[in-house]
Amino acid sequence: MPQFSRHSRRGRVLIAVGLSALLLGTSACTRIRTHQGYQVDKLLVDSVQPGIDNRASVEGTLGRPSFASQFGEQDWYYVSRNMRSLAFSNPKPVDQTVLRVRFDAAGNVVAVDRMGLEQVARISPTGDKTPTLGRHRSLFDEIFGNIGAVGAGGMGGQGGSGPGGGPNGS
Repeated sequence: MPQFSRHSRRGRVLIAVGLSALLLGTSACTRIRTHQGYQVDKLLVDSVQPGIDNRASVEGTLGRPSFASQFGEQDWYYVSRNMRSLAFSNPKPVDQTVLRVRFDAAGNVVAVDRMGLEQVARISPTGDKTPTLGRHRSLFDEIFGNIGAVGAGGMGGQGGSGPGGGPNGS
């Protein structure tokens, strides 16, 4: 009888370790959801009115923008994005909102534009090389390509030869 209870205890420990390993293994396959950027509050965004608000009131209502345009018109952008990924895969955008607040020269709001996920560029690179202009050279050509080029014309191999061929032009 004591043998049976000791064996039973070992079995329970093995089952507990096995279940723990199974739980740990399956938890790595869960979906990971993340949020990046501005937290869009529809009520606050709708309260910004063209012709009524200015830069100070927009900053007071929505806060500082994610970024402001550097060239041309001084637009403010509020960017919000929800991402989803599975374990170790690349994250993919699920939802995106870009809020652009346009101002006139006096700093008054002209328009509030909203853009969504349709603005996300889908880039799928092919291959593992970047195409470049110019010659196609192998690794060995790059490493050993200049051997023997020392002293070639136009490279200063003759020294500072003047009209007489000597270093001082004599």
